[in-house]
Amino acid sequence: MIVTLGPPQSLDYYDSQSVTLVRPVAPLDAWNIIMASPQPVLRAAFAVRDAISARFGVKRICGFTGARVGQVAVGDYLDFFLVEDTTPEHLVLTERDRHLDVMTCVSCEGPVLTITSSVITHNWFGRAYMLPVGVAHKVIVRGMLDRLARAVAASG
Repeated sequence: MIVTLGPPQSLDYYDSQSVTLVRPVAPLDAWNIIMASPQPVLRAAFAVRDAISARFGVKRICGFTGARVGQVAVGDYLDFFLVEDTTPEHLVLTERDRHLDVMTCVSCEGPVLTITSSVITHNWFGRAYMLPVGVAHKVIVRGMLDRLARAVAASG
């Protein structure tokens, strides 16, 4: 089950990418594998994002820590993301701020794992922010899914 902020045609950004793994992986396990070693380019991107965004009154998010999480409940945080829902089939994460709302859904159906991101922008800064982020996001998620597939295959 894929969860988004609204129907795709009502969103300012929508991206859904899937990978077929050699075995099923729970959404939180996938999160832990993907985030175990955040890509260096992400660290740099989040540092630049925070430096620029803070000048426009947007809160700093500081990126991903790589910390492994054993379990989550609604209301917990995974780094800067609020856990809005968690089931054996999906993990729904949000970040809401004055410039935009982001929802990321990590869902699994058997060995197929999907990461779906949806965004609604609130102002000119949100729209401008999404111009480079929207392009980079697709490439970053594809890289994350490829790394996940390799890690799951290597672990048997």
